[in-house]
Amino acid sequence: MSSSNNLSNDDKLLLAAIDLMAEKGYNGVSTQEIATVAGLSEKTLFRRFGSKQNLLETAFDRFHYADEITKLFNEKLVWDLQTDLLLISRTYHEIMNRNRKMIMISLKEEGNLPGFRERTQKHPRQLLEILTNYFMAMYEKGKLIRTDPELQALSFMMLNFGAFMNNLDSNDNFPTVSLEAFIMKSVQTFTRALTP
Repeated sequence: MSSSNNLSNDDKLLLAAIDLMAEKGYNGVSTQEIATVAGLSEKTLFRRFGSKQNLLETAFDRFHYADEITKLFNEKLVWDLQTDLLLISRTYHEIMNRNRKMIMISLKEEGNLPGFRERTQKHPRQLLEILTNYFMAMYEKGKLIRTDPELQALSFMMLNFGAFMNNLDSNDNFPTVSLEAFIMKSVQTFTRALTP
């Protein structure tokens, strides 16, 4: 876990939970252990979050990508398909790799905790909606061919999620393909296919 001097008590608990659950699994770690690693009391954990599941769900909402991606779409797009898709892909991978432990916990636990699957789908659904709207706006500007914008958005998301799941950033699974080369080539292919 990172230096916790400047972190709030909530963030100390959230980060301790992510680290421990990534190592031991959701059921393999107690609230007492999380609180101890965070340097706080179990009473503080329950006062702030109420339960271990609420703690995990709050961590998921706090550290996932919806807010950062929304800000990117609202403030940084230049309405050039290749430039924008490169920025979106790079930002997506930066966030997903930064939160790799949490993402892996969510994939493992989503079927084990009541209501957690719905919570984990919130961020991808929001990205799908934002990306679909982007493709529709690009079509209206005459910068995209007539296509099914939601299907293209989903294809782009799945392409990037697959690269994340294969951990292209580590060079272990596909040592001859770097994440950056993958992003560049896939965005070039998408741009070529969708540009009028």
